[in-house]
Amino acid sequence: MSPSFLLLLLFLLGFTTIPATSRCTTATFIKTYQKCVTLPTQGASLAWTYHPFNATLDLAFSGTFISPSGWVAWGLNPDSPAMTGAHALVAFPDPSSGSLLLLPFVLDPSVRIQNAPLVSRPLGLRLLSSSAVLRGSRSPSDGSAVLIFATLRVSPNRTRLHHVWNRGLYVQGRSPTIHPTAPSDLASRATIDAASTATETAPQAPDALRSAHAALNAASWGLLLPAGVAVARYLRHRASRGPSWFYAHAATQIAGLLLGTAGFAIGIVMGNRSRGVEHRLHRGLGVAAFVTAALQSAALLFQPKATNRFRKYWKSYHHLVGYGCAVVGVANVFQGFDVMGLGRSYWKLAYCLALSTLAGVCVALEVNSWVMFCRYAEEEETTTTTTRAGDSMEGGRASSSQKQGLDN
Repeated sequence: MSPSFLLLLLFLLGFTTIPATSRCTTATFIKTYQKCVTLPTQGASLAWTYHPFNATLDLAFSGTFISPSGWVAWGLNPDSPAMTGAHALVAFPDPSSGSLLLLPFVLDPSVRIQNAPLVSRPLGLRLLSSSAVLRGSRSPSDGSAVLIFATLRVSPNRTRLHHVWNRGLYVQGRSPTIHPTAPSDLASRATIDAASTATETAPQAPDALRSAHAALNAASWGLLLPAGVAVARYLRHRASRGPSWFYAHAATQIAGLLLGTAGFAIGIVMGNRSRGVEHRLHRGLGVAAFVTAALQSAALLFQPKATNRFRKYWKSYHHLVGYGCAVVGVANVFQGFDVMGLGRSYWKLAYCLALSTLAGVCVALEVNSWVMFCRYAEEEETTTTTTRAGDSMEGGRASSSQKQGLDN
């Protein structure tokens, strides 16, 4: 295993991120609440006072902006701890005046695909009052803290409430755009009993699992398997190499398949530990890559002999599935970077450099193969022409000899 590959693997193992945390407080500059809780993601917190005599809930949500033109939201989902179906209050700067706005939004299922701008509409909750203020600054900026205050009436026998919160980079007009899709952003929800302070947070996979999953899959599906395909394509026709190309191809593919299987298994474990967190495209591409790799391995058990008339069909299948597995694997590695929130990170840059190096070597070998092919075709054509000319001269001499014999 080359030193550069080991260095890349160490880079990929550094994917672990440490979420920022902060301690909650019951005191705000407006009022002091009875209870508070530090929420599990984004450094957010929640303080509240529950009044059982009239079943009202006063609360203050504390969050931070990640962009001067971004948004911060808090809401409740009356049915389940999920973003879809939540009734949210979203704070963001007014595009025209720059002052802080707080508007209500209902997050129906269409929000997940953002096929239309999100339009403000009244909440289905019994909201009595709401407001938002910046803490420590006059206008939003990256890292600015914001407090969202709300007073609402709840059912006396339903004090266990599903809270959701999130933040985004920018707003189009008065429509918040989709938030980042890092695991911490997708797990921004908690179920809290306002009367007892009991909290149930969204489960998340451990950082070590996520790092191992990323490193193994980037190294296997993203590098080793494409490299194995390249070895078979560009070294197979070199007679001087003998069967060494086959051993290199098999070793690279076996190593890639073993690492990829381990990464795939870790992904399944992560999915089981992160109920409610879904990455459908990433999961679909991962399953497709693993299935094609399994089919490719199973096909080796049914490989016909070189003299069998079905050999050419098997080779076509082997090449097509192999190329398809490599393409799907690389595409899913890039999708994984986006899922982990590393779309603009040095880790992605390191992977792109490694993949570009492999692609550059493949381009050089492809050009060399075509040059050799054209040169061989030209030499073969010259040899054929020379042979035909020699045969014609021999035929002419034979005809002359026959004619002289007849004359004599």
